Amino acid sequence: MITFLENRVIPVLIRVGENKILVAVRNGIALTLPFTITGSLFLILANLPIPGWTDWLGPYAEKLSAPVAVTFGAIGLISAIGISYNLAKEYSLNALTCAIVTMVVFLLAQLNDKYQLNVDNLGAAGLFSAIILSILTVQIVRFFIHHNVVIKLPDGVPPAVAQSFASLIPAAVAITLIWFVRVILNFDINNFFTLILSPLVTGLGSLPGMLVLIFLISLLWCCGIHGDNVLSGITAPIFLKYIAENTQAYLHHQPIPHITADGFYIVFMCLGGTGATLGLVMAMMRSRSKLYKSVGKLSLPSAIFCINEPVIFGCPIVFNPLLMIPFTLTPMILCISTYALMYFDIIGRPVLQIPWTMPPIFAAWFVTGGNIPAVIWSVCTIAISALVWLPFFKLSERKQLETEAAEEHSRREAEKLPDPIL
Repeated sequence: MITFLENRVIPVLIRVGENKILVAVRNGIALTLPFTITGSLFLILANLPIPGWTDWLGPYAEKLSAPVAVTFGAIGLISAIGISYNLAKEYSLNALTCAIVTMVVFLLAQLNDKYQLNVDNLGAAGLFSAIILSILTVQIVRFFIHHNVVIKLPDGVPPAVAQSFASLIPAAVAITLIWFVRVILNFDINNFFTLILSPLVTGLGSLPGMLVLIFLISLLWCCGIHGDNVLSGITAPIFLKYIAENTQAYLHHQPIPHITADGFYIVFMCLGGTGATLGLVMAMMRSRSKLYKSVGKLSLPSAIFCINEPVIFGCPIVFNPLLMIPFTLTPMILCISTYALMYFDIIGRPVLQIPWTMPPIFAAWFVTGGNIPAVIWSVCTIAISALVWLPFFKLSERKQLETEAAEEHSRREAEKLPDPIL
């Protein structure tokens, strides 16, 4: 099985993860994190789950919510700039020029039928068009630069001026193209890209889609590859769109539309890191094996902040057929149960974006906007993680104890032998 994965499955997934466009999308989407997390902090302050808090704030509640509309309301625009900037760097182009041209192209695509800017599309609604238009704009610039179809000025001209003229032709072509499509043909670019990507969006918004994603991420990790990073170029825009829409609904006291928004997976399925390995670390700290006990103690501090490379490579879980089972099974069990609880509104859904390194329990409180049932469930997930990991770990521990006993016996036997020099 491992040979089949190494030769057939993993190379395909690695090529997907190393694709320059997907890498640029992943890095560009990451540029939105400081803004959305800051906006979430303002939203938390404006909606603390304390009786009478909103009444006490009075008119200041609305003022505290103002940064939320700006930060979450601009993630499409920020993503367009970030993706084009990173993709231009991948192609060794002038990143700043590509980012500015993309910004203009993106804004042009968001005009309404009266040729006025539709600010609603600058946020989550325009995220997919931001991705496609960023890629398209950079490819246009790359084509003209590669074929040397640019305006060149004499060597004595300042570099900034020369660069401006060099980008004139590709910028004019990109802007004219989008103008023709949006204004002359009256074609809604934003709705078209949203429609095209809707099957993928629907898939990751469902329980089966999440289970497939968790399986692929776990599979990559079990082969020593950072599964979350490899697939984040595909999944990050969708989960970001979900959390932005959830935040807006939470801000306006409306029903929360999405379950699998950003935070669903990392908070409730990644306790201690991918594979919910916090339960494994807890078991290792009480192990009779010297190796496992030392690895458990070393792994605990990082596991609290959802970083589990020490246990994945130190245990190891990588290419370990026995431990690969709970590494994949545990987050799947947590995914099914958490999805069901959120579907029936027993616990709160993700409404705020938080840093992925936030410790469990605290993360559940923040991501759901202070939902106490979600906090209680977060405690339960730690217990479930420990219960699923324990029997597999005990089998692995038994083998390790036999190995350590044999090594200790060999060492004692060696100490009884006379010195070869004498």
